Amino acid sequence: MINRLPKWVEIGGFFLALNAGVINAIALLGFKHQAVSHLTGTSTFLSLELANLQWNDALHLSFVMLSFVAGAALSGVMIGNTALQLGRNYSVALLFCVLMLLAAWYFLNHNSPYGHYFASAACGLQNAMTSTYSGAVVRTTHVSGIFTDLGVSLGLWLRGQVPDRRKVILYITLITGFLVGGIAGARGFMAFRFDAMLLPVWITSSIGLAYWLLVHRVRTGPDGTT
Repeated sequence: MINRLPKWVEIGGFFLALNAGVINAIALLGFKHQAVSHLTGTSTFLSLELANLQWNDALHLSFVMLSFVAGAALSGVMIGNTALQLGRNYSVALLFCVLMLLAAWYFLNHNSPYGHYFASAACGLQNAMTSTYSGAVVRTTHVSGIFTDLGVSLGLWLRGQVPDRRKVILYITLITGFLVGGIAGARGFMAFRFDAMLLPVWITSSIGLAYWLLVHRVRTGPDGTT
């Protein structure tokens, strides 16, 4: 599947992973150490709160998780379960991500938990969108699976088998993007608090615009005619 994807997937994947890294770093620093770009840690926190009978915190974490699922569901409505193809509604999906991140920025600056929910929904939408168009090869909001796949590739190499070079490059690209995003998010939060959420707003807007321009260029042709 990976070898049939266009070459610009690595570029888009890097910036989407960077975007998620920024959002998650801000979440970990500002949401009581609650991640929003994936649900593994959130599920564990929910289990702990339920075990300790902390119903209010458990309800809040449940809403964070449901928001992620709602964002993924929105991707399913707009894009469906289809292979990558220029012209599909990826730019529209990214626009919804921008709106959710703006809502998160607004509510977080007003100390409202709705900011957590909108940030989680934006990550759910982004992750579902990339999973859909890549056949579940590209996950841009968490790196556990990517590290696993990278480890499998290393194991194949140790067995004397040649791993798929493009897969390895993609895995390293996504991990690097997420790490760079985490650094940017942490530095941004320390300097600007929740106004740092405007960075992923700008990144997502830029990716959506770049995709729209690419589609427009392909549709009109190099001479500007349709």
